[in-house]
Amino acid sequence: MISNVTSLVSLSLGTEAAARLSQLVAMPTLPAGKLGHPTRAEIAHALNLVLFAGILDRVPTGKAYTEDVAATGGKVHFDHGALRTVRWQENGALPAGEAAFTRILRPLGYRLNGTYPLDRIGMTGRSYAHADAPEEIAQFFLSEFHPERYSEDFQQAVSRVVGNSADPLTPRAQSLLWELERDGALPLADAGELIDLLARCFERQHATPHLNDYERLLAESSEMAWIATEGNAFNHATDRVEDVFAVSDEQKRVGRPMKEKVEVSQSGRVKQTAFRADPVRRAFVGASGDEVVREVPGSFYEFITRDRYVDEAQAITRTDLGFDAGNAQGIFKMTAAAC
Repeated sequence: MISNVTSLVSLSLGTEAAARLSQLVAMPTLPAGKLGHPTRAEIAHALNLVLFAGILDRVPTGKAYTEDVAATGGKVHFDHGALRTVRWQENGALPAGEAAFTRILRPLGYRLNGTYPLDRIGMTGRSYAHADAPEEIAQFFLSEFHPERYSEDFQQAVSRVVGNSADPLTPRAQSLLWELERDGALPLADAGELIDLLARCFERQHATPHLNDYERLLAESSEMAWIATEGNAFNHATDRVEDVFAVSDEQKRVGRPMKEKVEVSQSGRVKQTAFRADPVRRAFVGASGDEVVREVPGSFYEFITRDRYVDEAQAITRTDLGFDAGNAQGIFKMTAAAC
Protein backbone atom coordinates (compact mmCIF):
# COMPACT_ATOMS: atom_id res chain seq x y z
CA MET A 1 0.00 0.00 0.00
CA ILE A 2 1.28 3.48 -0.88
CA SER A 3 1.92 5.53 2.24
CA ASN A 4 0.89 9.13 2.82
CA VAL A 5 4.57 10.11 2.69
CA THR A 6 5.09 8.47 -0.70
CA SER A 7 1.94 10.10 -2.02
CA LEU A 8 3.08 13.53 -0.83
CA VAL A 9 6.55 13.19 -2.35
CA SER A 10 4.99 11.95 -5.59
CA LEU A 11 2.78 15.04 -5.72
CA SER A 12 5.85 17.27 -5.40
CA LEU A 13 8.51 15.43 -7.39
CA GLY A 14 6.66 12.82 -9.46
CA THR A 15 6.23 9.09 -8.96
CA GLU A 16 9.62 8.12 -10.40
CA ALA A 17 11.55 10.49 -8.13
CA ALA A 18 9.50 9.40 -5.13
CA ALA A 19 10.26 5.75 -5.84
CA ARG A 20 13.96 6.53 -6.17
CA LEU A 21 14.00 8.40 -2.85
CA SER A 22 12.35 5.43 -1.16
CA GLN A 23 15.32 3.35 -2.34
CA LEU A 24 17.86 5.89 -1.06
CA VAL A 25 16.45 7.12 2.27
CA ALA A 26 15.28 5.02 5.22
CA MET A 27 11.61 5.42 6.08
CA PRO A 28 11.15 6.13 9.80
CA THR A 29 8.33 4.83 11.94
CA LEU A 30 5.92 7.75 12.18
CA PRO A 31 2.59 8.56 13.80
CA ALA A 32 0.41 7.86 10.77
CA GLY A 33 -2.91 9.33 9.82
CA LYS A 34 -5.56 7.57 7.83
CA LEU A 35 -4.72 7.15 4.17
CA GLY A 36 -5.26 10.44 2.36
CA HIS A 37 -5.05 12.49 5.57
CA PRO A 38 -1.38 12.76 6.59
CA THR A 39 -0.29 13.79 10.07
CA ARG A 40 2.10 16.63 10.78
CA ALA A 41 4.86 14.03 11.25
CA GLU A 42 4.21 12.56 7.80
CA ILE A 43 4.07 16.04 6.25
CA ALA A 44 7.32 17.03 7.98
CA HIS A 45 9.11 13.93 6.75
CA ALA A 46 7.77 14.34 3.21
CA LEU A 47 9.03 17.94 3.15
CA ASN A 48 12.40 16.72 4.40
CA LEU A 49 12.58 14.22 1.55
CA VAL A 50 11.82 16.94 -0.99
CA LEU A 51 14.59 19.08 0.49
CA PHE A 52 16.97 16.10 0.58
CA ALA A 53 16.28 15.53 -3.12
CA GLY A 54 17.33 19.14 -3.69
CA ILE A 55 20.66 18.49 -1.97
CA LEU A 56 21.27 15.49 -4.23
CA ASP A 57 20.60 17.68 -7.26
CA ARG A 58 22.99 20.40 -6.07
CA VAL A 59 25.73 18.32 -4.43
CA PRO A 60 27.20 15.77 -6.88
CA THR A 61 29.58 14.35 -4.27
CA GLY A 62 26.70 13.64 -1.88
CA LYS A 63 24.63 12.12 -4.66
CA ALA A 64 27.46 9.78 -5.64
CA TYR A 65 27.90 8.66 -2.02
CA THR A 66 24.15 8.09 -1.55
CA GLU A 67 23.94 6.02 -4.72
CA ASP A 68 26.92 3.96 -3.53
CA VAL A 69 25.04 3.19 -0.31
CA ALA A 70 21.93 2.15 -2.27
CA ALA A 71 23.99 0.00 -4.64
CA THR A 72 25.11 -2.12 -1.69
CA GLY A 73 21.53 -2.54 -0.45
CA GLY A 74 21.67 0.16 2.19
CA LYS A 75 19.81 3.40 2.81
CA VAL A 76 20.87 6.70 4.33
CA HIS A 77 19.34 7.85 7.61
CA PHE A 78 18.58 11.55 7.15
CA ASP A 79 19.67 13.02 10.49
CA HIS A 80 19.38 16.78 10.00
CA GLY A 81 19.45 19.60 7.54
CA ALA A 82 21.13 22.96 8.17
CA LEU A 83 20.03 26.47 7.25
CA ARG A 84 21.74 29.85 7.51
CA THR A 85 19.84 33.06 8.21
CA VAL A 86 20.77 36.68 8.89
CA ARG A 87 19.52 38.40 12.04
CA TRP A 88 19.50 41.94 10.71
CA GLN A 89 17.02 44.79 10.78
CA GLU A 90 17.50 45.56 7.08
CA ASN A 91 16.25 42.23 5.78
CA GLY A 92 13.55 43.37 3.39
CA ALA A 93 10.18 41.65 3.78
CA LEU A 94 11.75 38.43 5.10
CA PRO A 95 11.57 38.01 8.90
CA ALA A 96 15.01 38.45 10.40
CA GLY A 97 17.04 35.44 11.47
CA GLU A 98 15.55 32.10 12.31
CA ALA A 99 12.04 33.57 12.61
CA ALA A 100 11.76 33.06 8.86
CA PHE A 101 11.73 29.31 9.56
CA THR A 102 10.44 28.82 13.12
CA ARG A 103 7.06 30.10 11.88
CA ILE A 104 7.13 27.10 9.53
CA LEU A 105 8.64 24.51 11.85
CA ARG A 106 6.31 25.03 14.81
CA PRO A 107 3.12 24.03 12.96
CA LEU A 108 4.97 21.04 11.49
CA GLY A 109 5.61 19.80 15.05
CA TYR A 110 9.19 20.93 15.69
CA ARG A 111 10.37 22.16 19.09
CA LEU A 112 13.59 23.84 20.22
CA ASN A 113 16.11 21.17 21.22
CA GLY A 114 19.28 23.17 21.95
CA THR A 115 21.10 26.48 21.54
CA TYR A 116 24.76 26.72 20.51
CA PRO A 117 26.93 29.87 20.50
CA LEU A 118 29.08 29.85 17.37
CA ASP A 119 31.17 32.83 18.37
CA ARG A 120 34.20 32.06 16.19
CA ILE A 121 32.07 32.56 13.09
CA GLY A 122 29.72 35.27 14.41
CA MET A 123 26.64 33.07 14.57
CA THR A 124 24.19 31.39 16.93
CA GLY A 125 22.88 27.92 16.13
CA ARG A 126 19.68 26.30 17.38
CA SER A 127 18.45 22.78 16.78
CA TYR A 128 14.79 21.84 16.36
CA ALA A 129 13.59 18.27 16.84
CA HIS A 130 10.17 16.87 15.98
CA ALA A 131 7.92 16.41 19.00
CA ASP A 132 6.23 13.27 17.64
CA ALA A 133 9.29 11.27 16.55
CA PRO A 134 12.48 13.10 17.61
CA GLU A 135 14.85 10.19 16.94
CA GLU A 136 13.32 9.40 13.56
CA ILE A 137 12.44 12.63 11.75
CA ALA A 138 15.37 14.76 10.61
CA GLN A 139 16.14 17.74 12.81
CA PHE A 140 16.77 21.28 11.58
CA PHE A 141 19.91 23.15 12.62
CA LEU A 142 19.07 26.85 12.18
CA SER A 143 21.89 29.37 12.36
CA GLU A 144 21.61 33.12 12.68
CA PHE A 145 24.44 35.32 11.44
CA HIS A 146 25.14 38.50 13.47
CA PRO A 147 26.42 41.31 11.22
CA GLU A 148 26.76 43.72 14.16
CA ARG A 149 29.87 41.79 15.24
CA TYR A 150 31.69 42.92 12.10
CA SER A 151 32.94 46.19 10.62
CA GLU A 152 30.74 49.09 9.52
CA ASP A 153 31.66 48.54 5.85
CA PHE A 154 30.74 44.87 6.22
CA GLN A 155 27.39 45.76 7.78
CA GLN A 156 26.60 48.12 4.93
CA ALA A 157 27.35 45.36 2.42
CA VAL A 158 25.03 43.01 4.33
CA SER A 159 22.25 45.60 4.09
CA ARG A 160 22.77 46.00 0.35
CA VAL A 161 22.69 42.23 -0.19
CA VAL A 162 19.73 41.16 1.96
CA GLY A 163 17.85 44.45 2.26
CA ASN A 164 15.68 43.62 -0.76
CA SER A 165 14.70 40.12 0.45
CA ALA A 166 11.20 38.94 -0.41
CA ASP A 167 8.98 36.92 1.90
CA PRO A 168 8.18 33.62 0.14
CA LEU A 169 5.58 32.47 2.70
CA THR A 170 2.29 33.18 0.94
CA PRO A 171 -1.06 33.84 2.64
CA ARG A 172 -2.23 30.43 1.42
CA ALA A 173 0.76 28.75 3.04
CA GLN A 174 0.13 30.61 6.28
CA SER A 175 -3.49 29.49 6.25
CA LEU A 176 -2.54 25.84 5.72
CA LEU A 177 0.08 26.03 8.47
CA TRP A 178 -2.53 27.40 10.86
CA GLU A 179 -4.87 24.52 10.03
CA LEU A 180 -2.06 22.02 10.47
CA GLU A 181 -1.11 23.49 13.86
CA ARG A 182 -4.75 23.35 14.95
CA ASP A 183 -5.63 19.89 13.69
CA GLY A 184 -2.29 18.05 13.52
CA ALA A 185 -3.14 16.76 10.03
CA LEU A 186 -4.35 17.92 6.61
CA PRO A 187 -6.15 16.39 3.64
CA LEU A 188 -3.65 14.95 1.17
CA ALA A 189 -4.20 17.58 -1.54
CA ASP A 190 -3.78 20.44 0.93
CA ALA A 191 -0.69 18.83 2.45
CA GLY A 192 0.86 18.40 -1.00
CA GLU A 193 0.13 22.01 -1.83
CA LEU A 194 1.68 23.11 1.45
CA ILE A 195 4.89 21.18 0.83
CA ASP A 196 5.29 22.85 -2.57
CA LEU A 197 4.69 26.27 -1.03
CA LEU A 198 7.15 25.63 1.80
CA ALA A 199 9.87 24.25 -0.46
CA ARG A 200 10.11 27.71 -2.06
CA CYS A 201 11.14 29.13 1.32
CA PHE A 202 14.39 27.13 1.15
CA GLU A 203 15.91 29.25 -1.59
CA ARG A 204 17.68 32.59 -1.93
CA GLN A 205 15.15 35.36 -1.32
CA HIS A 206 17.30 38.37 -2.25
CA ALA A 207 18.41 39.66 -5.64
CA THR A 208 21.67 38.87 -7.42
CA PRO A 209 24.44 40.35 -5.26
CA HIS A 210 26.99 42.83 -6.53
CA LEU A 211 30.44 41.32 -6.88
CA ASN A 212 32.10 44.07 -4.84
CA ASP A 213 29.67 43.42 -1.95
CA TYR A 214 30.36 39.69 -2.12
CA GLU A 215 34.11 40.30 -1.99
CA ARG A 216 33.65 42.69 0.94
CA LEU A 217 31.72 40.03 2.85
CA LEU A 218 34.18 37.30 1.95
CA ALA A 219 37.07 39.33 3.35
CA GLU A 220 35.55 39.05 6.85
CA SER A 221 33.21 36.05 6.79
CA SER A 222 33.00 33.12 4.41
CA GLU A 223 29.70 32.21 6.11
CA MET A 224 28.02 35.51 5.21
CA ALA A 225 29.53 35.37 1.74
CA TRP A 226 27.90 31.95 1.32
CA ILE A 227 24.53 33.41 2.33
CA ALA A 228 25.00 36.14 -0.29
CA THR A 229 25.05 33.58 -3.10
CA GLU A 230 22.97 30.70 -1.69
CA GLY A 231 20.55 32.40 0.69
CA ASN A 232 18.30 30.06 2.70
CA ALA A 233 19.01 26.93 0.69
CA PHE A 234 19.99 23.83 2.65
CA ASN A 235 23.60 24.45 3.63
CA HIS A 236 24.03 20.71 4.14
CA ALA A 237 22.16 17.47 4.75
CA THR A 238 23.48 14.72 6.99
CA ASP A 239 23.54 10.93 6.96
CA ARG A 240 23.47 9.29 10.42
CA VAL A 241 25.97 6.41 10.23
CA GLU A 242 27.18 3.71 12.61
CA ASP A 243 30.88 4.60 12.43
CA VAL A 244 31.77 8.03 11.10
CA PHE A 245 35.51 7.26 11.30
CA ALA A 246 35.11 4.25 9.00
CA VAL A 247 33.00 6.29 6.58
CA SER A 248 35.62 9.04 6.57
CA ASP A 249 38.43 6.60 5.84
CA GLU A 250 36.49 4.94 3.03
CA GLN A 251 35.51 8.19 1.35
CA LYS A 252 39.11 9.39 1.49
CA ARG A 253 40.19 6.07 -0.02
CA VAL A 254 37.89 6.50 -3.02
CA GLY A 255 39.17 10.04 -3.52
CA ARG A 256 36.23 12.19 -2.45
CA PRO A 257 36.98 15.63 -0.94
CA MET A 258 36.55 14.73 2.73
CA LYS A 259 37.22 16.92 5.73
CA GLU A 260 40.56 15.92 7.19
CA LYS A 261 39.45 15.72 10.82
CA VAL A 262 36.43 14.08 12.47
CA GLU A 263 34.88 16.48 14.97
CA VAL A 264 34.07 14.93 18.39
CA SER A 265 31.72 16.62 20.88
CA GLN A 266 32.75 17.40 24.45
CA SER A 267 30.53 14.53 25.61
CA GLY A 268 32.27 12.16 23.18
CA ARG A 269 28.88 10.91 21.97
CA VAL A 270 28.43 13.00 18.80
CA LYS A 271 30.99 12.64 16.01
CA GLN A 272 30.80 14.52 12.70
CA THR A 273 32.64 14.97 9.44
CA ALA A 274 31.72 16.08 5.94
CA PHE A 275 32.60 16.40 2.30
CA ARG A 276 33.97 19.76 1.30
CA ALA A 277 31.39 21.91 -0.46
CA ASP A 278 30.91 21.22 -4.15
CA PRO A 279 31.73 24.34 -6.20
CA VAL A 280 28.94 26.05 -8.12
CA ARG A 281 28.88 28.88 -10.63
CA ARG A 282 26.92 31.94 -9.57
CA ALA A 283 26.12 35.24 -11.28
CA PHE A 284 27.01 38.63 -9.79
CA VAL A 285 26.42 42.22 -10.82
CA GLY A 286 29.75 43.64 -11.93
CA ALA A 287 31.10 47.15 -11.43
CA SER A 288 29.62 48.27 -14.77
CA GLY A 289 26.27 46.63 -14.16
CA ASP A 290 27.14 43.67 -16.36
CA GLU A 291 26.74 40.04 -15.31
CA VAL A 292 29.88 38.40 -13.95
CA VAL A 293 30.02 34.66 -13.22
CA ARG A 294 32.28 33.23 -10.54
CA GLU A 295 32.84 29.79 -9.04
CA VAL A 296 31.91 29.78 -5.34
CA PRO A 297 31.26 27.15 -2.64
CA GLY A 298 27.83 25.51 -2.81
CA SER A 299 26.20 23.14 -0.36
CA PHE A 300 27.69 19.96 1.03
CA TYR A 301 26.96 16.56 2.57
CA GLU A 302 27.72 15.62 6.18
CA PHE A 303 28.03 12.44 8.25
CA ILE A 304 27.22 12.00 11.93
CA THR A 305 27.41 9.21 14.50
CA ARG A 306 25.18 9.56 17.54
CA ASP A 307 25.86 7.27 20.50
CA ARG A 308 23.17 6.13 22.86
CA TYR A 309 23.27 6.91 26.57
CA VAL A 310 21.30 6.26 29.75
CA ASP A 311 18.98 9.09 30.69
CA GLU A 312 19.10 8.57 34.45
CA ALA A 313 16.25 10.98 35.12
CA GLN A 314 13.92 8.94 32.90
CA ALA A 315 15.66 5.60 33.46
CA ILE A 316 15.71 4.92 29.71
CA THR A 317 18.30 4.71 26.96
CA ARG A 318 18.25 7.51 24.38
CA THR A 319 20.08 8.52 21.25
CA ASP A 320 22.04 11.71 21.87
CA LEU A 321 20.24 14.19 19.62
CA GLY A 322 22.37 17.12 20.71
CA PHE A 323 24.94 19.10 18.79
CA ASP A 324 28.21 20.71 19.81
CA ALA A 325 29.36 24.28 19.13
CA GLY A 326 32.92 23.19 18.39
CA ASN A 327 31.75 20.48 16.00
CA ALA A 328 29.39 22.86 14.20
CA GLN A 329 32.01 25.56 13.67
CA GLY A 330 34.42 22.99 12.26
CA ILE A 331 31.75 21.58 9.92
CA PHE A 332 30.64 25.04 8.75
CA LYS A 333 34.13 25.70 7.39
CA MET A 334 33.40 23.21 4.62
CA THR A 335 31.88 26.10 2.64
CA ALA A 336 35.12 28.05 2.96
CA ALA A 337 37.14 25.35 1.18
CA ALA A 338 36.58 26.63 -2.35
CA CYS A 339 36.91 30.32 -1.54
